[in-house]
Amino acid sequence: MPFVVGLTGGIASGKTTVANLFNQLYNIDIVDADIVAREVVEPNSKGLNAIVDKFGRSILQNDGTLDRAKLREIIFAHPDEKEWLNQLLHPMIRAKMLDDLDKTRSEYALLVIPLMAENGLQSLADTVIVVDVEEETQLRRTIDRDNVDHKQAKAILASQATREQRLAIADHVIKNDTENQKLLPQITELHQKFLEICREDL
Repeated sequence: MPFVVGLTGGIASGKTTVANLFNQLYNIDIVDADIVAREVVEPNSKGLNAIVDKFGRSILQNDGTLDRAKLREIIFAHPDEKEWLNQLLHPMIRAKMLDDLDKTRSEYALLVIPLMAENGLQSLADTVIVVDVEEETQLRRTIDRDNVDHKQAKAILASQATREQRLAIADHVIKNDTENQKLLPQITELHQKFLEICREDL
């Protein structure tokens, strides 16, 4: 297993931008929880078959893929179904993330988990970066990016961990309130730190 750098942050904090820069600048392999979550419910997967057994074939779209909007409606209306889904998928996602990390070949690996603080998943990483932004910046970016109103954006933020809860699990903080050129020095500095740690471990 490589040295694992966890990466998290709230909505519209710039997690994806930061992860992509680590990859583009330094060729660091990325394991992204959101991508893994989609992979464990691909057609013919154990995950999707279990969901179909539970909710019937009407949960599928015409092409055989999961109808995410329909599933979202069900689990929002029935909290017990959400619990069932989490119990099914979380172990699968965790196992696949660990398997994917084991296959990485860069000097260290980046594990991107948006809901790391919410789900207590910082234990999967050797060190954790939190991409931190002011709440007003998050709101503005969410409204612009997702075409939602201020009330909806506030509700999305309220459903996530607070800024304080995320910062409480951080070993390193990347500030991302300004334009992207300010990210590069922060990423470069952290990359050098992680390389030093990896070389010490050899």
